[in-house]
Amino acid sequence: MSMVKEFREFAMRGNVVDMAVGIVIGAAFGKIVTSFVNDVLMPPIGIALGGVDFSDLVVTLKEASGDVAAVTVNYGSFIQTVIDFIIIAFAIFMVVKAMNSLKKKEEEKPAAPPAPPADVVLLTEIRDLLKKD
Repeated sequence: MSMVKEFREFAMRGNVVDMAVGIVIGAAFGKIVTSFVNDVLMPPIGIALGGVDFSDLVVTLKEASGDVAAVTVNYGSFIQTVIDFIIIAFAIFMVVKAMNSLKKKEEEKPAAPPAPPADVVLLTEIRDLLKKD
């Protein structure tokens, strides 16, 4: 089997296509959450903490000199990234929890009892007719 043919079979499997769609949607969802954290969530938190802008929180290890930029540890950006992760993880948790509860509901539905065989139905009818007399 040629490498191209084997790759085509691998790429066309349903699971791979589903995974690719999930990755694309996940990347878009990540951008939405990042915007939510940076533009909606962090400004009120910064105001509540006394006007702190988290993106400005840095520790300067070496001051800038001439054309050389300062060396900083940007822990404010790290805090925002951690909050992004927590929100995304919580959203995924809620989706998985909802899917699991839907699966449980499907499993809990009792199956309809199977229809009795024709001979049992016939014997039941005969019994009922005999009881009438």
